[in-house]
Amino acid sequence: MGRLNLAYGETVDLLISIAVAEQMNSPLFLAGLGAVRRQLVASFSPEKRRKVERLKSRILIGVTASTHVQAGAVAPPRRVVQALHQAFLAQDVLQIRYRREDGATSERQIEPHYLYLHDPVWYVVAYDHLRQCPRTFRCDRMLAARSTGERFNLQNRAVFAASLVDDAQ
Repeated sequence: MGRLNLAYGETVDLLISIAVAEQMNSPLFLAGLGAVRRQLVASFSPEKRRKVERLKSRILIGVTASTHVQAGAVAPPRRVVQALHQAFLAQDVLQIRYRREDGATSERQIEPHYLYLHDPVWYVVAYDHLRQCPRTFRCDRMLAARSTGERFNLQNRAVFAASLVDDAQ
């Protein structure tokens, strides 16, 4: 194939997507991904490699979501996904409008520390400024999102252990 030019952000997204596929142990289409991953990683400086590894460690893979959860799941709005993506990468506080399962909505400021996949549903494992504690939010229930521009320091995953969604509800 001819020369391929990717921006840093595009390369990071591709590497993270490969890591997610590898973590899911998907039996299809993984044969050549290791070679692709190695070539992409080789294009980075050691400092950027460490940064990508830290990002990959912030993406968690759980069990497949229950049929109840899957039945109610929808794709989050594109603008929400873009704001969440940027805030996650930059470690920025995110202002969200969130709809709970019972339909009630609230405004929140969250720190998106980890992303958690219960295939096919994504969750944000975050520190919630409103509740003053770690919480988990379903991405498809985020109605709006925007970065506040305020940075946060990454917390250890153990801080969020009690808020992780183990049963994919």
